Amino acid sequence: MRYIITILFSLVSFLCFAQNGYEIMVTLKPFKNQYIYLGHYYGKQLPIIDSALLNDKSEAIFKGSKKLGGGIYLVGYPDRAHHFEIAIDKNQKFSILADTAKIESAVFQNSPENVEFKSYQQFMMKNGLAIDSLTKKRGNGPAADSIKINSQIEAINNRVKKYRNDIISKNGDGLLAVLLKAMKEPEVPVNDPAAKNDSMFAYKYYKKHYWDGVNFYDDRLARTPFFESRIDKYMEQLVYPSADSVIKEIDYMLGYASSNDEMQKFLLLKFVNRYLNQKYMWEDKVFVHLFEKYFSQQTYPWLTEAGKKTITNRAYSLMANIMGTEASDVELPDTAGKTTKLYSLQSPYTLVVIWDPMCGHCKEIVPRLDSAFNAKWKNMGLKFFALARETDGKKSDWLSFIHDHHLNQWTHVYYSKQADEARTTAGIPSYSQLYDVQSFPTLYLLDKDKRIIAKKLTLEQIDEILAYRQNTK
Repeated sequence: MRYIITILFSLVSFLCFAQNGYEIMVTLKPFKNQYIYLGHYYGKQLPIIDSALLNDKSEAIFKGSKKLGGGIYLVGYPDRAHHFEIAIDKNQKFSILADTAKIESAVFQNSPENVEFKSYQQFMMKNGLAIDSLTKKRGNGPAADSIKINSQIEAINNRVKKYRNDIISKNGDGLLAVLLKAMKEPEVPVNDPAAKNDSMFAYKYYKKHYWDGVNFYDDRLARTPFFESRIDKYMEQLVYPSADSVIKEIDYMLGYASSNDEMQKFLLLKFVNRYLNQKYMWEDKVFVHLFEKYFSQQTYPWLTEAGKKTITNRAYSLMANIMGTEASDVELPDTAGKTTKLYSLQSPYTLVVIWDPMCGHCKEIVPRLDSAFNAKWKNMGLKFFALARETDGKKSDWLSFIHDHHLNQWTHVYYSKQADEARTTAGIPSYSQLYDVQSFPTLYLLDKDKRIIAKKLTLEQIDEILAYRQNTK
């Protein structure tokens, strides 16, 4: 089962209150008597927040009583498939004169932000084309020409760098300056003395300065096409892949964003969606942390009851089986009807197998697990604790499977529908919830103290983990 949180939330931007609101007059030829749309970037989303009907002169007005949050917005054509970008910041009463045949020649009146934004786009396009042209020539000529072309490319890059820095120096709080600072890549010092004694100097410097100039309480960043990708790059390439490291970074960002409702919403939505379905086993701790710190005792106007319920249920399913914690004990009848506990097994390793005798995949995997056990795992001291979950089959199907496949060295217990209902009726979490069973078979590897080494494993992963632990003893 896969959860999608995003659909449970309203992605329509919350608007900042202001007395004068916004009024954007648009002339968009050649369209007439058709609707055009106003939207903005929001991570990977493009929510539409307003629409306006063009008259027979191709004129329309986007108008609202509340001021828009700053950022990069989109004027969408009637087909909703095409658009052009505009900048919205402090001044929100301006005009746009545009023709789709030459949209790059759009004229802005009473909007210095858009005049600057358009000039920047044109400057970047001109220099980008020049670099592309030089790059193509570089590989087709003699070495001397390549050296010359490299110098020309470097000169263009320096010109672009100066242009951007001039914008930042001129208007550091303006929208374009804020965006340029947020996009700026750290420049690792060349020949820094510290690098001689530290092979990780470049990485440490780059990571330390990655967010220089970025204010996580500035919600204008949320309405851009690049900011979410920049967060992704940082989290995936620069943050050490462990729960504690990731949690530290999330708390850092949200600590600043908490002073801005819109930015807090943006980051919470991003992280709760990212860690709801874990890519790595250790990410369970990250999601539980998000729930406990930001959702369990707090409510948000943008979070629906259905959304909160999904987050809460998922967190409760993960709490009992976080990596490194002790697994929940299981107490169920074995093949002879005798109550047997998981914690009664004494072994260096225990493989908990939660399966369904009627599951086709289980019928393939369970015998293979037994073969691996007999071939190598048995000598490592591993024991099986197999919990058969009754679904469509009967207890006789379970016993027949064990007999037919000679699973005599396993500890088997049976989890009937009646036993499951009795637990949930009594307000006790089911074993399926305690072990976060989303599919069959679900495999957990435990150590001698029944702490979770790894979970949701494949046979091959079990083999690799056991081999690694044996070799590192």
